[in-house]
Amino acid sequence: MNQPLQHAYSTAAQPAVARNRVLRNTYLLLALSMVPTVLGAWLGVQFKFSLFAGSPFIGFIAFMAIAFGFIWAIEKTKHSAMGVAVLLGFTFVMGLMLSRLISHTLGYSNGASLIMTAFGGTAAIFTVMATIATVSKRDFSGMGKWLFVGMLVALVAMVANIFLQLPALQLALSVILIGIFSAYILYDVQQVINGGETNYITATLSIYLDVYNIFANLLSILGIFGGDD
Repeated sequence: MNQPLQHAYSTAAQPAVARNRVLRNTYLLLALSMVPTVLGAWLGVQFKFSLFAGSPFIGFIAFMAIAFGFIWAIEKTKHSAMGVAVLLGFTFVMGLMLSRLISHTLGYSNGASLIMTAFGGTAAIFTVMATIATVSKRDFSGMGKWLFVGMLVALVAMVANIFLQLPALQLALSVILIGIFSAYILYDVQQVINGGETNYITATLSIYLDVYNIFANLLSILGIFGGDD
C-alpha cells in the first residue's frame, strides 16, 4: 500500500528537483557571467572603445545586429557546453558596450563611488525581485506580453532620442527601463521556478539582460544627479 504513495510522492518531487537544479545553475552561471562583463568593461575603458564614436545611429544598428546574432547563437547551442561559451562571449561584448558609460562616469570626481552605488542598487533590486518571485504565490506570467510591449515602445523612443538628443527623454527612459527590467526579473525568475523555462542557459541570458539594463540605466541616472565635476 505504501509503494503507490511513495511512487506518487517521488513523481511529484522530481519536477521540483529539476526546477531547483535549473534555478541553481542559472544563478551560478549568472554570477560567472559577471567576470567577462567586468573584463570587457575594463578593456573597453583602457582602450577607449566606443561603437558609437562615429554615427550613433549606425552604432546602434551595429550593436543590435551583434546582440541578436549572439542571442541567436546562444539559442542554437543552449543544449550543449558550447552554449555556455557563447553566452560568456556575449557578456564580454556587453561589457565592452558598457565601457563608454563607465568611462563617462569615471570622468566625475566621485565616479568610482557612483559605479559602486549603481552596483549595490542593482544587487538590491535583483535580490528583492528574485525573492518576491520565489516566495510569492501570485502568478506573474501574465506580465510577459505587457512587458514586451513596453520594451518595444521604449526601443522606439530610444531610437528617436538618438536624433532628438533630449536629456529629459533620456532620463524618463532610464526610469521606465529600470521599472520594466525590474518587473522582468519577477517574470523570468518565476518562469524557472514554475517550470516555464527549463534551460538554465536561456534563463541566465534573460536574467543577465535584466540585471545589465538595470545597472546601466541606474548608473546613467546617478551620473545625471550625483556626478561631481
